[in-house]
Amino acid sequence: MATVKNYSEKDVSMMVSAYEANPTRDTVEALAEKLGKNTRSVIAKLSREGVYKAQPRVTKAGEPVVLKGELVAQIETALGISVPSIVKATKTDLQNLVDHLEAQ
Repeated sequence: MATVKNYSEKDVSMMVSAYEANPTRDTVEALAEKLGKNTRSVIAKLSREGVYKAQPRVTKAGEPVVLKGELVAQIETALGISVPSIVKATKTDLQNLVDHLEAQ
């Protein structure tokens, strides 16, 4: 039983070269529209080809996402002690503590 390919070799080479020239979400959306596929399919194919670069996650304010565990690690480094249960504090409180420690 032969398998049906979603993308021809020509499509794949065109996708890869277009994405490598401009690795953005807009490029992915343009490729999806041009090929009549959805964006998730194009992203999956580019990932399998080893060229897709995930866009960094950002907050609504456009700042990089910082995990609570990263804040706890910064606090522990600044204090020189291990305080693993502090991760249960709110992210705002942890960020305030990091900011205070960095200011000193």
